[in-house]
Amino acid sequence: MTDGAGMTQMDLGADYQDIRDGVRKVCEDYPLEYWREKDEIAEYPTEFVKAMTEAGYLGALIPEEYGGAGLPIRAGSVILEEIHANGSSAAACHAQMYIMGTLLRHGSEDQRRHYLPKIANGSLRLQAFGVTEPTTGTDTTQMKTMAVRRGDRYIVNGQKVWISRVEHSDLMLLVARTTPLEEVRKKTEGLSVLLVDLKDAIGNGMTVTPIRAMINHATTEVFFDNLEVPVENRIGEEGKGFRYLLDGLNPERILIAAEAVGIGRNAVDRAARYARERVVFGRPIGQNQAIQHPLARSWAELEAGWLLAMKAAWAYDAGQPSGAAANAAKYFASEAAFTACERAVMTHGGMGYAKEFQVERLLREVLIPRIAPVSQEMVLCYLAERVLDLPRSY
Repeated sequence: MTDGAGMTQMDLGADYQDIRDGVRKVCEDYPLEYWREKDEIAEYPTEFVKAMTEAGYLGALIPEEYGGAGLPIRAGSVILEEIHANGSSAAACHAQMYIMGTLLRHGSEDQRRHYLPKIANGSLRLQAFGVTEPTTGTDTTQMKTMAVRRGDRYIVNGQKVWISRVEHSDLMLLVARTTPLEEVRKKTEGLSVLLVDLKDAIGNGMTVTPIRAMINHATTEVFFDNLEVPVENRIGEEGKGFRYLLDGLNPERILIAAEAVGIGRNAVDRAARYARERVVFGRPIGQNQAIQHPLARSWAELEAGWLLAMKAAWAYDAGQPSGAAANAAKYFASEAAFTACERAVMTHGGMGYAKEFQVERLLREVLIPRIAPVSQEMVLCYLAERVLDLPRSY
């Protein structure tokens, strides 16, 4: 809305203190030792994900008519930010909140009524999104995975990489070409979205290979060899998948920005606590401005990142254009969070390397929002082209 002077006014809404309190209560049952152990043995945090599901937080954005809480993206942001601010990690389950958006917005009513209530109550997990390929990366229109229709089935062949949580999900949204690139008028045409039942698919045309990564992210490489997917499992129209994919980008960027802020806030809190307690040369190191100022800057930068995320959430929830705000929020929040984690490690000095203090884990985890769901450089390209009206660079 606008005021009399034509200035835009935003109502950022309540801070959902009841949700924050509830999330914090769940996180209290999963202390730092829990996350340290999961990280060391590269084990999926099944217990934490189950607790978050049973509390209803992972179904928060699903409309009430389909069994969810029907909350806005603003509330979803609070949930993810609070999880990370309390030292837990939502990376194992955050996709359950936003991947279902493609099904919600573009699936048939029968599909919505069949799947969404089960996703909301946790009896079905939709946490995997098969998009990225090893030879195409962010150039999605060039993907090589093909789904050829034969009667009432699609036969899928190809390869995906960096597909997280496949081994801990029941369903996967798969983006594949249903029309060869050389046969479409525009390169964005000819892509379709298929809902894959992983229990049926794995071992029957689909092979999953874990990738050991810097963090415990349960990520994999996936191979398709004549995998059969029923036509009735296609989401929306054939060939319109790229538009459906774009439609889900802004919510994802907003939620990832919120996560990044949470990671950064946890890092600053840990660093400030250590700086108050660590005594060197007869005084707490937090008394030194060389320690104070970097942490104070990070606090302010994270506040700014949160406001950017809330501006984007407001625009999205209000049905207003949110692409620029969502991308800016993802960019700034992840940069601010990375800097905060780096400063937290440096505040701890040599102890910053020790797993006991957890800040090294935060520094590893905060790299992800800078890379995914899209690189910082691609965000800047988007803003340059769409906001500054500069010529497309790629």
